[in-house]
Amino acid sequence: MSVREGRAPFGAHETWYRVTGDLGSGRTPLVVLHGGPGCTHDYVLSFADLAETGRAVIHYDQIGNGRSTHLRGAGPEVWTVDLFLSELDNLLRHLGVQDRYAVLGQSWGGMLAAEHAVRRPGGLRSLVIADSPASMVTWVAEANRLREMLPPEVQATLLRHERAGTTDDPEYTKAVEVFNGRHVCRVVPNPPEVQRTFDAIAEDPTVYHTMNGPSEFHVIGTLKTWTIEDRLDRIAVPTLLISGRHDEATDACVRPYADRIPDVRWTIFEESSHMPHVEEKDACLAAVAAFLDEVDGDGATTTRTTEGIHQ
Repeated sequence: MSVREGRAPFGAHETWYRVTGDLGSGRTPLVVLHGGPGCTHDYVLSFADLAETGRAVIHYDQIGNGRSTHLRGAGPEVWTVDLFLSELDNLLRHLGVQDRYAVLGQSWGGMLAAEHAVRRPGGLRSLVIADSPASMVTWVAEANRLREMLPPEVQATLLRHERAGTTDDPEYTKAVEVFNGRHVCRVVPNPPEVQRTFDAIAEDPTVYHTMNGPSEFHVIGTLKTWTIEDRLDRIAVPTLLISGRHDEATDACVRPYADRIPDVRWTIFEESSHMPHVEEKDACLAAVAAFLDEVDGDGATTTRTTEGIHQ
């Protein structure tokens, strides 16, 4: 399988990208948007295996992250949803796929994908929203509910450091890892590609800390009041929702997408948390491949439902 890497000029900066497969194959290419904000492409690289179906798969590191241009010290006025939407549009044009493409967004990437889709871009053919909230207010409420199920001593450690403003303390990090092992990635120790992403955030947390905060449940960044709930009816392409039974993106977080996107279906993976593409890789990739084939007319038509398909 051919793999090529490159850099797309983006104003004064550069977006690093990777293309697995042949963009000229005739099949709709899939663009993968990683989460965070502030992660890297590494932990979602398993989706590159979909190129084995003859469909090119495009990964990239969003600006400020990974192999793309970093802007350490840049303030919240820089890190906006519009910045990342503009970067995506720029990459689509750079690769020449703006007239026909599919988008898969994971976590924050799904939020960004939804923001892209509500604008009804002409070339978008289908959408996969994986493990994403439709409202950060709901996300925080659900994260706090899950947090209350942690061992009391872990909860006490988290609260103590949050009140003291010492969330960079190793003790806080270890307590966060308890939550992550339950609700972010249940494969422990984390696979190398997941660990590479976590290491990259730790090395330059500018984007994550500015837009999210110091942890998945202590959200004090610029996205803390973000919502797309009242705009979801504008999404005009077939959409697949993915989540895990133990996901920090709980059913309450995902439900608005299922209720308000006109053409939608929802698959819940019973043995997964926030990363079904890692935790139940084969089943997750098979579900995405079948959906993309269906939309492209390459597979059998299935009944579309908002009630969910339970794997």
